[in-house]
Amino acid sequence: MLLAGPAAADRRAPLVWAFGDSLTAGYGLSPAQGFPVRLQAALRRAGVAATVRNGGVAGDTAAQGLARLRWGLRGLRATPDLVIVELGANDMLRGLPPAQARASLDAILAELGRRRIPVLLAGMRATRNLGPDYVRAFEGIYPALARQRRVALYPFFLDGVAGQRGLFQADGLHPNARGVDVIVARMLPAVRRMLR
Repeated sequence: MLLAGPAAADRRAPLVWAFGDSLTAGYGLSPAQGFPVRLQAALRRAGVAATVRNGGVAGDTAAQGLARLRWGLRGLRATPDLVIVELGANDMLRGLPPAQARASLDAILAELGRRRIPVLLAGMRATRNLGPDYVRAFEGIYPALARQRRVALYPFFLDGVAGQRGLFQADGLHPNARGVDVIVARMLPAVRRMLR
């Protein structure tokens, strides 16, 4: 009987955890159309045999994400090779103070850093009707935290989709299946670099 040794264990597929809100959860879409499944398929087409797990919960603020971070990591049953952190959109849509979102995101990054888990921080933009001061403070969260915590930054999760009505569902907030594919195509190079 052959037993798998350490070398076999080292060859396990890289594990990516998409940790976020409705944008990573695939709100309004079938599981097969959501961001984690589509990213996994794109990685495999690119020759990266990664597994992408869905850690998105619709409606979560950054604080709610922080509250479930540790039990979410325990539920994976393996340490991720990469965590994509995509949170803050609900804080912005509710007009919550940017400092509050920043503190929660900072705590998330600190915990992942303590565990030596690589992070790709996905930024978000604020709607302009919140005023220039809010927009500046909110959008500044992501590059500032990426520098402070020395994590990789993907500047805008909805890059290539924002402003394109045909890439959103009827609510105008959540990407449709075509929109998800655009997000995945734009983010794929950054994810591949981090899994090398």
